[in-house]
Amino acid sequence: MFDSIDDWLIIAVVAGILFYGSSKIPALARSLGRSVGEFKRGRMEVDRELKAEAAAPAAPGPSAPPSR
Repeated sequence: MFDSIDDWLIIAVVAGILFYGSSKIPALARSLGRSVGEFKRGRMEVDRELKAEAAAPAAPGPSAPPSR
């Protein structure tokens, strides 16, 4: 009966309208969109930092004592 994701999506939308009312759905969607955008910006910032760190030359570590 509910084999595809589309069926579950329709049920979720109907349940959301029943629980929150049609007036609060746009505000809920807006806050969800802002949250996703903030997550993407944070992920992009971390990716940039990792790429910059990988591109920078490695700092020399402690040198080994000279062999005799």
